[in-house]
Amino acid sequence: MISAFVASYGYTTVFLGTLLEGETILIAAGFAAHRGLLDWRLVFLVAMLGATLGDQIAFLLGRWKGTALIRRFPFLVQQKPRVDRLLQRYNVLFVLGVRFLYGLRIAGPVLLGSSGMAVWRFALLNTLGAALWAALITAAGYAFGEAIASLLSDLKTVEEALLLAIVVAGLAFWLWRRLRAQRKNRSESDAAKR
Repeated sequence: MISAFVASYGYTTVFLGTLLEGETILIAAGFAAHRGLLDWRLVFLVAMLGATLGDQIAFLLGRWKGTALIRRFPFLVQQKPRVDRLLQRYNVLFVLGVRFLYGLRIAGPVLLGSSGMAVWRFALLNTLGAALWAALITAAGYAFGEAIASLLSDLKTVEEALLLAIVVAGLAFWLWRRLRAQRKNRSESDAAKR
């Protein structure tokens, strides 16, 4: 059932998810690509398109209504000094990597739009940054799928040891709680005798 859903709506979900944040959805899509449910090349292209479009819209909103947006949304006010500082210091690298920086995925493009940066320049750097981001996050999801597959094959060979470890850990936890309760009861009864 989940496989059919992913096969039917996976690319649409990737596109819609990457318009805004998208890391979790893209990692899941990379995992699905590893499982053969999606084509990793299409996942990459759709993610790049969604991320580029989402950030371009945010940039244009910042360009069009930047001052009003900054006044209206406190998170933009808080992030503006950080964006200004990073843009001044790293310029092109900052624009390429803004989607990788915590708290700046949405705020960054809006604030860059309000900064007066040329639309064509942002569009070019945004597209390159989106391609890098989509490639890395898709690859991370694919690698996660590989790691899970490897782990599951290893688990099949040691499942008895794993089951034994779980039972021993459960018994140790039960014994620890029981001993702790007995010590507490002794302390309370000793205190009551005094």
